Amino acid sequence: MEHIIFLGLNLPAWITLLTLLGIFITMARTHMPTEVVFLGAVTLLLVSGIISEEEVMSGFGSEPVVVHAAFFIIIAGLIHTGALHWLTKNLLGIPSTFKNALFRLMLPIGGLSALLGSVNVTALFIDMVKLWTHKLNISPSRLLLPLSYAATFGGMCTLLGSTSNLVIAGLWANKTGNSLDIFAPLLPGAIVGVVGILLVIALRRWIPDRVSPETSFETTSDYTVELLVPTENEAVGLTVAESGLKNVRGGSLIEIVRFDKEIISPVPDDEIIWGGDRLIFAGQINEILELKRTHQLVAADHHVFSINEIDSNRKLRTAYIPFGSELIGTRMSQSDFEKKTDIVLVAVAREGKRVNGQPREIQLAAGDTLLLECPGKTDPEDLLSSRRTLTFFDSHFVPQISRKTILSVAILIVMFLLSLFHVLPLVAVTMLAAGVMMLTKCCRMEQITKYIEWDLLMVLGATVVLSIAITKTNIADLIATHTLDIVGTNPHIIMAVLCLGAALLSELVGAVGAGAVFFPIVGHAADTIGCDPMPFVIALMLSVATGLSSPMGSTTHMLIYGPGGFRFTDFFRLGLPIHLLLLLTIQIVIHLIYPL
Repeated sequence: MEHIIFLGLNLPAWITLLTLLGIFITMARTHMPTEVVFLGAVTLLLVSGIISEEEVMSGFGSEPVVVHAAFFIIIAGLIHTGALHWLTKNLLGIPSTFKNALFRLMLPIGGLSALLGSVNVTALFIDMVKLWTHKLNISPSRLLLPLSYAATFGGMCTLLGSTSNLVIAGLWANKTGNSLDIFAPLLPGAIVGVVGILLVIALRRWIPDRVSPETSFETTSDYTVELLVPTENEAVGLTVAESGLKNVRGGSLIEIVRFDKEIISPVPDDEIIWGGDRLIFAGQINEILELKRTHQLVAADHHVFSINEIDSNRKLRTAYIPFGSELIGTRMSQSDFEKKTDIVLVAVAREGKRVNGQPREIQLAAGDTLLLECPGKTDPEDLLSSRRTLTFFDSHFVPQISRKTILSVAILIVMFLLSLFHVLPLVAVTMLAAGVMMLTKCCRMEQITKYIEWDLLMVLGATVVLSIAITKTNIADLIATHTLDIVGTNPHIIMAVLCLGAALLSELVGAVGAGAVFFPIVGHAADTIGCDPMPFVIALMLSVATGLSSPMGSTTHMLIYGPGGFRFTDFFRLGLPIHLLLLLTIQIVIHLIYPL
């Protein structure tokens, strides 16, 4: 198989290239979960004999995977001891103007993201930023996009701040046998980050002004209709399915309120209708009101669907469908999601506007905002099979500040100090900090399992394996060689061309995938021209992390996509000029700091 050569590549190399192409096409054209796509690619390479079982195991047991798993435990401890809640409440204060809000927001968020990770900080501050926008009377999108930018810029400064940084550092350790310092990209990352923050503030008029999805859900009477079943109605004694009242034109039956205030939700098809039942429908009011004529229903004496008025154990909650969710492309009417979770879909908003039509018949998309009726005494996320199925940002969890709050912060500080002074390798430091968190009961096992994102760990492991395959099949060598043939051996030009290619790829597949693909190419190019590979590696870290022109290029953009009511093209307008200017800044900063 290795002796078949075509265009300078043997058959294993072509299989690897086609596998990578298959990943890109599948992620762009389907709703298949990212971890499934990457694991399928690894399986294909393993079955075809391109990579061995040992290489697969080394990928999933590599430094990025282990460090990320340990860091999930550390974050769980910081959340449940109240440390992050205290920071959210006390760190930023209350801004008086939009410009003042940008300064108050972006600099502290950048610093926190360097320590706690850009994704964690973005998710933590979304609710607070939305409160700011309410007080300033501006759209949430005006501050949510700067939040995402600030978190990204801060995350570039440390290995723990950005997942792609951690992956590239792990690949460096595999190649050289030496681990990078946790603050290896700090100086160039901080300079580039400050430039990025100043650019966002200078171009703040370009930040899109979008209607918040929640404005579509301001009052329940706007999208629910309550109708009473008279005692003599012919539907009495029939099931909701037999009477034709389960799924009706323009809406669906989401709840039955009995005369004794018993709540039936979700409503099964075989539920018997009684006289005096109040039927709560969600959907298009005008069409649902036709039931008064077609099914002889009458208007209830008053609209009671405020949930709390009837049953304090049922709450209206807002959630967003993240990229990669299993709900993308599905309809509630065709799934058992509501039955399994006891969560009922009431309404759907998209790009800040409520989607007309029967909610349970709407095909859901990434970024959709869902209004849901949930059990009040249970965290809705506990009912989901995955935290990434839905994202609830209106959490009511308020931890108690105690001695463990100080303890968890102390553990985090000691972890960074041990890494900074090279007392222990990064893997050992994070595992030690995670172990101390558990031993001191700053977090418990049930809390840990909730915060570990297994799908992300699988993607990290798979990207390491794919990078191994790219190196093993000499694809990296060939691309690097052809690049040198075209642009020459000037290290400045080579670095600029490779970083531009990595940055463009990051906009399509994300920073992690782009970093894994380009690391062996960048490394081989540096070795070939006899340069120190470290400047190339740092430049690659910064370049792939600044993929800001599309929501697919940035995990933090994906988090704010739904809450901000953004359109897919919103990120291009501001993101493209900032991305290009930052790529230029990266080249200048790297050349000033590192000799080539």
